[in-house]
Amino acid sequence: MKILFAEDAPKAIGPYSHAIRTGTLLYCSGQTPLDPASMKVEALDIEGQTKRVLDNLKLVLAEAGLTLANVVKTNVFLADMDLFQKMNAVYATYFVEHKPARSTVAVKGLPFNALVEIECIAEFNQANDSL
Repeated sequence: MKILFAEDAPKAIGPYSHAIRTGTLLYCSGQTPLDPASMKVEALDIEGQTKRVLDNLKLVLAEAGLTLANVVKTNVFLADMDLFQKMNAVYATYFVEHKPARSTVAVKGLPFNALVEIECIAEFNQANDSL
């Protein structure tokens, strides 16, 4: 098992790692829409927050030498299921041809009153197995 912290991603806000590699899988902790520089939620709308969350996930994946194309599963947590369509529209721009398995659930609350949090599982293959 290998622990990963991504320098460019927002710092962890609790006692957890950005990601853990075990075997050929990378389990990424949920990312919220924190701006890595300010450590604040800067976007107020679901579209901006979804973009920031997915950009943060890309930073964590990049630290491991992976991209969104390596993602096999995402879990999306929404503060309100009424936000689903707008979140989904942004999400679809990040996963155009490659569409990983996904679950989306509404939760009672998220850190920093965020509207969305997304976690993922990605897979290493021989071409990107450097970690």
